[in-house]
Amino acid sequence: FHKRSPYNYLHRITQEINTVKREIKAKTTFIRLPEVIKRTGFGKTWIYELIKAGRFPSQVKTGIRAVAFIESEIDEWIDATIRNSRQNAA
Repeated sequence: FHKRSPYNYLHRITQEINTVKREIKAKTTFIRLPEVIKRTGFGKTWIYELIKAGRFPSQVKTGIRAVAFIESEIDEWIDATIRNSRQNAA
């Protein structure tokens, strides 16, 4: 018979809260074009062509002359591209 200690319960709840905080932060974190280029391996022109075609997450205006991308959208696009590639290959 194994009892759950209050410490273990609080530790697990704290981990879950921290996970949710990280997920919320990831959804709202902006990344700039050089980081998107680094993550995708695509050039600037190709990224903007994909955006124009509706095949890539569009940027968000963050200032008068500044744009950024939402990190979680870029990560999801990368994951979906990998999934689709592997499903089509199978």
